[in-house]
This record gives sequence, C-alpha cells and structure tokens, in this order.
Amino acid sequence: MTHPPQIKIPATYMRGGTSKGVFFRLQDLPQPAQLPGAARDALLLRVIGSPDPYGKQIDGMGGATSSTSKAVILSRSSKEGHDVDYLFGQVAIDKAFVDWSGNCGNLSAAVGSFAISSGMLDPALIPDNGIATVRIWQANIGKTIIAHVPITGGEVQETGEFALDGVTFPAAEVQLEFMDPAAEEGEGGSMFPTGNLIDDLDVPGIGTFKATMINAGIPTIFLNAADIGYTGTELQDAINSDPAALARFETIRAHGAVRMGLIKHVAEAAKLQHTPKVAFVAPPAAYVSSSGKEVSTIDTDLLVRAMSMGKLHHAMMGTAAVAIGTAAAIPGTLVNLAAGGGSPNAVRFGHPSGTLRVGAQATFSNGEWSVKKAIMSRSARVLMEGWVRVPGDAF
Repeated sequence: MTHPPQIKIPATYMRGGTSKGVFFRLQDLPQPAQLPGAARDALLLRVIGSPDPYGKQIDGMGGATSSTSKAVILSRSSKEGHDVDYLFGQVAIDKAFVDWSGNCGNLSAAVGSFAISSGMLDPALIPDNGIATVRIWQANIGKTIIAHVPITGGEVQETGEFALDGVTFPAAEVQLEFMDPAAEEGEGGSMFPTGNLIDDLDVPGIGTFKATMINAGIPTIFLNAADIGYTGTELQDAINSDPAALARFETIRAHGAVRMGLIKHVAEAAKLQHTPKVAFVAPPAAYVSSSGKEVSTIDTDLLVRAMSMGKLHHAMMGTAAVAIGTAAAIPGTLVNLAAGGGSPNAVRFGHPSGTLRVGAQATFSNGEWSVKKAIMSRSARVLMEGWVRVPGDAF
C-alpha cells in the first residue's frame, strides 16, 4: 500500500497577546483550501493536530489549550480603506471542528506585524523609524481594527520593554483600536440583544441568574461571581479541575446563546464553541496570580474571569476584554456595577495572570448605546517561520 508524501505550506508561528497561532497568506494555501469549506477546515485541523482524543495535539502545531489552538489567514484587503483582510479560525482540540464565528483579539496584535513582514502593505505606509498604522478588516465579524506597529530600520520591531501579564517576556507594544466594536442592527442584533442591560437568565436545573448579555468585541454573558458561588479571585485549577463546574458553565452558555439570538436551541451550542463567552465579575479583591504576582485591591477596578472553549482562560481573551471595557463604560451593567458604577472611560481588571487595562467611551443617543472604539495594548512576536508540513491526503 502506498501513502502520499507530506506537502509543505509556507507558514509563520506567532504569538499575539496571550495566544499563539499559525499564520498563513491566503495565496500560499493549497488551491482547494483557498476557499471556505471542508477542504480548508480539514487542512487547518491537520496543521493544528485535531481532533485529538488524547487532548494534547501532539501531532500538530496546537498547544492543547484554547489559547494555542488557532489559525489565521491573511490577504490583501478587498475592503475599501483597509490594508489587509484577517480571517480567524478557532480549532477545536478534541473535535473535527473549526469555529469561524468570532475574532481573536489577542492574535489581532500580530496581524499588522505579519502583514508588514509578508509584504502586504504599500511600502510608502511603512516609516524607516516610527509607527506603521495598519487598517485591518476583521472578516469573521465585519469590523475594523487599527493596529499601531512599531518600526525600527524599516522592519517590524518585536523586542521591547512592554510587559503583558500572562506573557513571560517583555516585547514591543502594539496598540489596537477596535472600531465600532458592538454589533449593530443587521449584524447579528444590537449591542444588547435582549434590549436590557441586565436580564434574569433562567437555566433549567441550575438556577436563575442576573446577567448582562452584550455583543461587543465578542458576544459575552456576564454573571456576578457571588451568584454562582465564586469570589472572582479564582485561578484556572479551581474551575478546570471541576467537571461539574465546567458542565454548569456550558449549560449556562447554551441557554445564554439562545437568549442572545445566536442559536435557536441549546443543542446547537456544541457547534458554536467559540461564541458566546461566559465571564463572571466581582469587585476588587486581593489575590495571588498564577505567576505568583500579588494583585492588591487598589490594583484593579474589578475582577473578571472568563471561560473559553469550555475552560477557564489563563488570562483574558482580547475580544472579551473589549466586551469588558464596553460594558464597564455603560452605567447599570453588571460589569459597570462591579467596577463601582459611574461612566469610566477605562478600567483595569484583574484576571488569573494579573491585570489588564482597556478603554472605551460609550454614548447614549436615540435610546441606544454606542461605542466608537475600544483601545488596549498587546504585543506580538514571530516564534518560527518557514513551512508547516501535512500529509498530502489531509484535505
């Protein structure tokens, strides 16, 4: 019996924020995978090493967590006023499934750098020294992201002194602007799909909880930590080692997805793993982060813990940070109340790895809330570049 040889595909392995992923130029993908569909999904699953019943992704580039099981496809933008089109795939670990329903805010930090280094930008837009502004069209959700990428000697600067909790080593700072991050009518509903800042979310067999359900950055269901038996200071093991807790969160997520209009029946949630997110909030409190760093009460405006792909995230998803900043800016949401109320233009929240600052400015007009943009800083770095190899019959 003969077996096809492996093929090699140009690829770059990058860290963006607190995530890692495999980056491709659309033109470098095999022809069948240049279009959305089964061939593309099969290729990315094989690249990342899924589905893996062992949950380790040993035979692929994935790192066996939601933060490291990701793929990005970039191309020169077809959208007027933009430089690059950015498509993100969240690859399931134990299932043959790629979720294209949302963005990755962390990997967004690496998109501008990759686009510049890959020759996707007009050279006239890249200074010899300074900041290159890259206008990104986020194709999954139809939104604009503006990345401000540091340039030294005409090349992307990756090293620096910017520290990001959840990332071990410092690097160069990349500022991101998520423009008009909230959903609008005709784009999957409004910022608050239920029409309310706070709802009573009934979850059969578990309980009824106060919830803020917001579609900004990524659809997110915010709960009060105390209402579900937590303090908001939990680290990963407190949640991820508890199968019953994980099952409860997934059930809450499924019922919240129905209330938000993302799905019609709870059973459909299994095919929409990346969205919505579930997060729980609490007022500031002292705790020790996963790295041993002490976070004091005065270091944060509130505490937030978020679930991603069925597990408590080790830090915070970038898109969820946008949702946090947006909800915090709107008086009366659970996030805003946990942060002490008022109308803050920015908040610093505590997560399992430390703290993060995110800014957003909300306005209320004609009975609707809107947010022009959310801003935060991340960093990005190329980890490896060259070719990724997959068996020739993998897709």
